Amino acid sequence: MNEFNEQINRRGTSSIKWDMLEERYGADDLLSMWVADSDFKAPQIVVERLIKRAEHGIFGYTDYSDAFFNAFTNWMMRRHNVNCKKEWITATPGVVAGLNFVIQSVTSPGDKIIIQTPIYPPFYHSVTNNNRQLVENPLIEKDNTYIMDFNHLESIIDEKTKLLILCNPHNPIGRVWTKEELERLGEICTKKDIIVLSDEIHSDLILPGYNHTPFIALSDALAQRTISAFAPSKTFNVAGLATSVLVIPNDNLRKQVLEFKERIGFNHSTVFGIEAFTACYEEGETWLEDQLAHIQGNIDFVNTYLDANIPKLKAFKMEGTYLMWLDCRKLNMSQDELQKFFIKNVKVALNSGDMFGTAGNGFMRVNLATTRQNVESFMEQLKIAYSIL
Repeated sequence: MNEFNEQINRRGTSSIKWDMLEERYGADDLLSMWVADSDFKAPQIVVERLIKRAEHGIFGYTDYSDAFFNAFTNWMMRRHNVNCKKEWITATPGVVAGLNFVIQSVTSPGDKIIIQTPIYPPFYHSVTNNNRQLVENPLIEKDNTYIMDFNHLESIIDEKTKLLILCNPHNPIGRVWTKEELERLGEICTKKDIIVLSDEIHSDLILPGYNHTPFIALSDALAQRTISAFAPSKTFNVAGLATSVLVIPNDNLRKQVLEFKERIGFNHSTVFGIEAFTACYEEGETWLEDQLAHIQGNIDFVNTYLDANIPKLKAFKMEGTYLMWLDCRKLNMSQDELQKFFIKNVKVALNSGDMFGTAGNGFMRVNLATTRQNVESFMEQLKIAYSIL
């Protein structure tokens, strides 16, 4: 059997995705296809290494080994053709924490920070919670996908604008930005002297026919104004182990981040986070390729089913991630009505599009990193609910 079709009961494990439905959606009997973790077991090599480490029985202070750094740098060269130097890398307890570390390190209260909407909700919070000014550069909807609005971007930058947070690939819309798009973005940020904070947590979840371009790979000059965030958490379903890295080629920017980490006392990661991070990047490649094939199959199934049975709903083209951006605007519902429809009628928990900004009104985000059985159940339940509207 395809290991990605194994139905694993995640209830009773303090899973945010499955055990918090009553709290977040007001009902516990929903099919959960919202928060961005998968329903797949991590690669067997990860499980085996964690068991072996647990059997050792001592879980004292643990540092980052050469194996930890080598696993990541070798992965970056093998998967992305990037020569990432060990000294550029600093660990963080998750990408969202890393984003906040950077904002507090290299900007000051009152500085302006640009995000490109619709966007992952912590991008908003990481700016406003740190008393920086949020500036939106909305993406342009075009041909069942989105493109960047470079003219608008240039128009909103002033002397107080210090940072742009890039989502590469983009959550929730599933875009894998092309090299040409990123180069144009880089030209603007260079001309305007903007630091780029590139969240590349989905960089290994690239669907067939597309290629990921790390922002630091564009040029040495752009690398010097870029801080990139990477983690195995989405790729290998190990988010609960809270281990990620920032890649910072610029000595001064890296010094600022390291000094901030020292001030807040972040010096260690978890024993199991380090072990899993290393195992994923050393031996997870075959598992990843199999997972991508499974996710593409789920995408194809949903698109075919919608076309045949629910023509008013359309998924935006997916190039990367396992997150489908579902266009529900032809249902002519308010966002509140749309949420209630999926919860009460379809019996499925999805992310409401307005979580990602006002540009998300009329959309729902669907997590397809699950079994085909769950995807088929979702489509069947949706068809029934749609038929009686």
